[in-house]
Amino acid sequence: QLQASGGGLVQSGGSLRLSCATSGFSLNHFPIGWYRQAPGKEREGVSCISSNDGSTYYADSVKGRFTISRDNAKRTVYLQMNNLKPEDTAVYYCAGGTYWGQGTLVTVSS
Repeated sequence: QLQASGGGLVQSGGSLRLSCATSGFSLNHFPIGWYRQAPGKEREGVSCISSNDGSTYYADSVKGRFTISRDNAKRTVYLQMNNLKPEDTAVYYCAGGTYWGQGTLVTVSS
């Protein structure tokens, strides 16, 4: 299972850190990704971290502002989001394998 948390309301330029707590499997089993879905839009991939060497992927829209990381001991993957923009407003989900978290809402006001 995965459980996302850390969303909230923040002003443009602000920061939030999302957490994806996992249970029932090791972070070494498969990559963990963050996705988001804004109102009226399709879900899109935001970032991903590999299960072995820790390599990362970022969508162009967040590159340089978001950082994904993981703590294997805590079985948690983080998404540090800096310099947030109103267009980052969305429900953020974490996923790994066939598992999806329930989503956490991020709202960025202008």
